[in-house]
Amino acid sequence: MEVLDLLANVLNAWIILAVLVVVFLKGAVKFVPQNTAYVIERFGKYNKTMEAGLNFLVPFIDRVAYIHTLKEQAFDVPSQSAITRDNISLVVDGVLYIKVLDPVKASYGVDAYVFSVTQLAQTSMRSEIGRMELDKTFEERENLNTAIVSAINEAAAPWGVQVMRYEIKDIDPPRSVLDAMERQMKAEREKRAVILESEGARQSEINVAEGKKQARVLAAEAEKSEQILKAEGEAQAILAVAQAQAEALEVVGRTAATEEGQKAIQLDLADKAIEAKKAIAKESSVVLLPDSQSNAASLVAESMSIINALNARK
Repeated sequence: MEVLDLLANVLNAWIILAVLVVVFLKGAVKFVPQNTAYVIERFGKYNKTMEAGLNFLVPFIDRVAYIHTLKEQAFDVPSQSAITRDNISLVVDGVLYIKVLDPVKASYGVDAYVFSVTQLAQTSMRSEIGRMELDKTFEERENLNTAIVSAINEAAAPWGVQVMRYEIKDIDPPRSVLDAMERQMKAEREKRAVILESEGARQSEINVAEGKKQARVLAAEAEKSEQILKAEGEAQAILAVAQAQAEALEVVGRTAATEEGQKAIQLDLADKAIEAKKAIAKESSVVLLPDSQSNAASLVAESMSIINALNARK
């Protein structure tokens, strides 16, 4: 019995030792997740910062005081009132993106960095909106976000956190202001419509006038071309007639120089003289002719003397 009691006591001692070892190892070994930091205190004083991976502690002496995620975190900024430069009250809310850069400063530099940064964001937002008029708050929202981030980071540097972005979600002006803005936009749209219609009418009139002008120019050019062609045709016709007459006279002249031509001329002159006398006789019932010109032979002789005189002059 004594041996059994001794073995039982030894077994109990080993069990107790194993439990103590397990408790010791559990308290001494820490596995820190990725993008997480553990702030360790020893006897209530900052000792070290554990990063991702396997880490060791002294059980019952060291303890994990703070756990910080190093990821970028998003926090809603509650709605709040702000007054613009032109004394318009707005209700604004936003989203804040924060990242812990120094876990030690985030633990001991400020009591609650999320609450502190959120309050600072609200204060900075009210200050920045107070420098702008109502229209600018809608037009320059990106510049407003940038100014708020710059103001927060300047004040939050000792807290070991950095504001990555600040985005304004909604800007709600009073209903009366919304109605006035809607009327203004409606008037602006009507103004642009009237301007576009007048521009269209003006362009249409210009196009019509330009078309009429081009039509008149083309008609004048066509008339001018027609007159030029007509004048050229008439000139060519005159030249052709003159050329034909010149050629006819040349032929007549060459023929008249021959003996046969002289006889033909005499016969033609006599025939014309007789025809002239017949015409005179038709116009008057009385015709007086000198005796020397009462026959055809005398008429021919007189005509031949005239022709011979002309030939002698040549």
